[in-house]
Amino acid sequence: MSITTIISLAFLAFVVITILKGVRIVPQGYKWIVQRLGKYHTTLNPGLSIIIPYIDEVAYRVTTKDIVLDIPSQEVITKDNAVLLMNAVAYINLTTPEKAVYGIENFNWAIQNLVQTSLRSIVGEMDLDDALSSRDHIKAKLKLAISEDISDWGITLKTVEIQDIQPSATMQTAMEEQAAAERQRRAAVTKADGEKQAAILEADGRLEASRRDAQAQVVLAEASQKSIELVTSAVGEKDAPVAYLLGEQYIKAMQDMAKSNNSKTVVLPADVLNTIRGIMGKN
Repeated sequence: MSITTIISLAFLAFVVITILKGVRIVPQGYKWIVQRLGKYHTTLNPGLSIIIPYIDEVAYRVTTKDIVLDIPSQEVITKDNAVLLMNAVAYINLTTPEKAVYGIENFNWAIQNLVQTSLRSIVGEMDLDDALSSRDHIKAKLKLAISEDISDWGITLKTVEIQDIQPSATMQTAMEEQAAAERQRRAAVTKADGEKQAAILEADGRLEASRRDAQAQVVLAEASQKSIELVTSAVGEKDAPVAYLLGEQYIKAMQDMAKSNNSKTVVLPADVLNTIRGIMGKN
């Protein structure tokens, strides 16, 4: 092979390599950061782009897709000194890739630390009950606290979610004991209320029975009064109406005793004849 051929092949290879280094095809979902002689020059968008070979260099290949950052679990102390284990997940997007690569050394690690620090600060101002029941509130404050800081790096925080809020083992034991005590207290209150209502109903029943008994006595007394008045008008003033009524009740009582299944002996007064005569108005 002659020297001319070798030189031609070498030149051809150089041309091919130069063309390959100057032509860049950026895939969809990415942006490439180009440096010219070590300094930021431009950002290549998806598609075909031309750069100057050997002078321009693709230094960073940055995704434009949303990035999911898992925030490790950490211990957080609430305002009332309760210990919680919390972890989160953040969704970010690199809206300005050149700021993300030149503005911060490692934006993933930086955002993780920002989320953890802000989470401790936010929960530290809340009581245990509020921290356990206010995920949306914590999420809103966390997003507000982080978004402004990371915007200087050309990063947008899409959302941040609190994955889990779990009390520590000691706190779980204390909460279980507290819940058991609360259930016992409620059971005691319910039992006491039930006994109170039963006593009230029983007392109301006795009161109503007494009232009805009193009304019945009044009715009986009024009936007796009317009976005495009727007998008085019938027998006249010369005979005692009360004696008449007593005799009538006496005979009725004796009849009831005679009809009873348990009665074996009927007791009659010695002066029954005189009694009957008195009742009939005869001497």
